[in-house]
Amino acid sequence: MDDEPVTVVDYGPQAWLVEVADPLGFAAAVRTAFVDGVEEIVPAAATVLITAAPSADRAAIRRVLSSLRPERTVRAAEAAAVELPVVYDGEDLDDVAAATALSVEEVVARHGAVTYRCAFCGFAPGFAYLTGLDSSLQLPRRSTPRTRIPAGAVAIAAEYSAVYPSASPGGWHLIGRTDAPMWNTERNPPALVVPGATVRFVDVRTC
Repeated sequence: MDDEPVTVVDYGPQAWLVEVADPLGFAAAVRTAFVDGVEEIVPAAATVLITAAPSADRAAIRRVLSSLRPERTVRAAEAAAVELPVVYDGEDLDDVAAATALSVEEVVARHGAVTYRCAFCGFAPGFAYLTGLDSSLQLPRRSTPRTRIPAGAVAIAAEYSAVYPSASPGGWHLIGRTDAPMWNTERNPPALVVPGATVRFVDVRTC
């Protein structure tokens, strides 16, 4: 919205950290404005990192960033749709059902009924934070993280769902698995799910 506050903070010699309530919308606004000299735009949970070429006019870029406001909609090119086949047999599925007072079937149905959007990527290459998780499934992270979660694990925590792109430690609740390659350096872009993309989880048992 026009009155939404935007704070631009210098972040090293050639970058700015923009604090804004709608990082995806602000990132889209920067792309639409075609700001001369901007090299990279990286949205996160509540910020957008903007980096510029060494030869860029820093003062001019900062003025433009300060004047921009988030776009209300993300352009179609930035909203690619991804479907991920899932086998819902995660180690924490029964515990999630108990904690939410739902049956396992209801947990699976509610998780798969939503169209998610990738808000940002982080933690590990290809790890996409997906917003839109049904409120009834929103649980705190596990009190004791696992030392190793396998690649392809479908998980939930707080207001997010995600897929672990590679084996790593983690404290999210595991509800299923997918064989979709979330990160592949031979692909362009390497990440299967990028910020702005929409995601649907498809229960392969019902196909």
